Amino acid sequence: MSVNINQNYLKLNESYLFSEIARRIRVWQQEHPELADKLIRMGIGDVTRPLPKTVVEAMVKASREMGEAETFRGYGPEQGYDFLKEAIQKYYGRFGVDLRQDEIFISDGAKSDLGNILDLFDKDNSVVVTDPVYPVYVDTNMMDGRKIIYAMSSEENGFLPLPKNEYRADIIYLCSPNNPTGAVYDREGLTKWVEFARAHGSIILFDAAYECFIVDDYPHSIYEIPGAREVAIEFCSLSKKAGFTGTRCGYTIVPDTLERDGGNLNKMWLRRQTTKFNGVSYITQRGAEAVFTEAGEKEIEENISYYRENARILTDTMDKLGIYYTGGKNSPYVWLKCPGDMDSWDFFDKLLQEACVVGTPGAGFGKSGEKFLRLTAFSTHEKTKEAMERFEKLISGLKMDQIQGV
Repeated sequence: MSVNINQNYLKLNESYLFSEIARRIRVWQQEHPELADKLIRMGIGDVTRPLPKTVVEAMVKASREMGEAETFRGYGPEQGYDFLKEAIQKYYGRFGVDLRQDEIFISDGAKSDLGNILDLFDKDNSVVVTDPVYPVYVDTNMMDGRKIIYAMSSEENGFLPLPKNEYRADIIYLCSPNNPTGAVYDREGLTKWVEFARAHGSIILFDAAYECFIVDDYPHSIYEIPGAREVAIEFCSLSKKAGFTGTRCGYTIVPDTLERDGGNLNKMWLRRQTTKFNGVSYITQRGAEAVFTEAGEKEIEENISYYRENARILTDTMDKLGIYYTGGKNSPYVWLKCPGDMDSWDFFDKLLQEACVVGTPGAGFGKSGEKFLRLTAFSTHEKTKEAMERFEKLISGLKMDQIQGV
C-alpha cells in the first residue's frame, strides 16, 4: 500500500511569489554585500509603525490577568469573545451596517479565513477572481482542484473589472481597496457585482482588509450595498489597520440568513471553527478591543496618516515622471506601469540592482499584472523619500538612454 497525496499541490508554482522575491534579494546580497545597508524594501506589505500605546497597554493588562488565579482564562470561545465582537458591531454601525454578534467570527487574520472558508463549499464549484489577484485566492482553490475563471483588468477599466456573462461562477472573490492594484470599487461597481451574484446564486467572498485607508466616499463594507447580506461573506483584518501583522487578529462576517443548497453558511462556519480552530488568544483579543476605543482610534489614525503621507510621496513621484498608476490615495499600494514597456521581473531586477529598492513584480499577481510593479507605503518617511529619489534618478537615466538610442 502507498499513501495517495493531493495531486493538486503538484500543479502549484514551486515558489510562492514572495518567496521568489526573497530568493532574488538573497542572491543580490551575496553578490553585493557592500550594498546591503542601502536596501530599501517596498515590496511586501508589512507595516513598520509599532502597535498603538493603547493596544499595548490593554495587552499588558490582559497578560497580568492571565497571571492571577482570580482572572485567569483558559479556553475561550472559538468564535471570539463577546467584548470584541461588540466593538466590531459598533464600528460597522458607523457605515449604516447592522450586524448580529453571532454573525462575527474572530480569527487570526483574513488570509487564513479566506482559505479556510472553502471548507464550506464543494470542490466542483467554479471560482472567479479578478486578475491581477492576491495569490492566496488562486492557490487555495487550486489546492482543492476547482475551476478558476479570471476577470481580467487593465488600464482600460482602471483595474476594476465588472461582471460579464463569461464570469459566471459559484464563488466570486472581490478585494476593495484592492491588493495588489490599490483600485477601489465605488458603490455603483459593487452594486453590479452584488446584483450579478444574486441573479446567479453566487457567493461573494469580499476582502476588506484595507478599508481603513479609504478617505473618499467608497464603501468600507460590501454590506453597505443593498442585497449583499444574501450573497456575501466579508473578511477583514487588523494587520494594516492597527499594525497586527505580527500579533494576528482579524474577523469574518457570515450573515445568519445566508443559505445555499439546504445549508446555513453561518451555522456551517460555526461548526467548522469549533471543530478545527481553537480561537484567538484572550490577550490578543483584548488588544484588538482597544483598537476600537476612542484613544486607540486616535493613535491608529496617526499611523495610517503616516502611511498615507508615504503614499502621497509615491504618487507625487509617479505624477512628476508621467507614469500611469492606480492606488495611493485610498490604499497603501501604488500599482505603476513599468517604464519603457519593460517586463515586471526585468524592472524588478533593474530597480534592485541599480537603485537598491525592492518592489513586487506585477506578473506575480497574474497575466494582467505583466509590465506593472507594486510599491507599498509601509516604510518610514525617510526611506520612502530616499527610494523615490533613487527611482526618479533611475527613470531619468532610462529616458536618457532612449533619447540617445542606447
